[in-house]
Amino acid sequence: MSRILSAIITEEDGAFVALNPDTDVASQGDTINEALTNLKEALELYFEELGNSSSAPIPHATFLTTVTV
Repeated sequence: MSRILSAIITEEDGAFVALNPDTDVASQGDTINEALTNLKEALELYFEELGNSSSAPIPHATFLTTVTV
């Protein structure tokens, strides 16, 4: 089953960190594409474990918006 998930990408110390806020799964890479590829692999493992364990956290909805200050 395919899922469309969010990814937040930040640059930290010359590397890129990709985070899925719905699951709190993160990965990193030297490029944005590498970070996303690594995140995809980490998420596949997460969902595989979720299917095999009742103790894995269930993904929650995350909402992104703006605030004017």
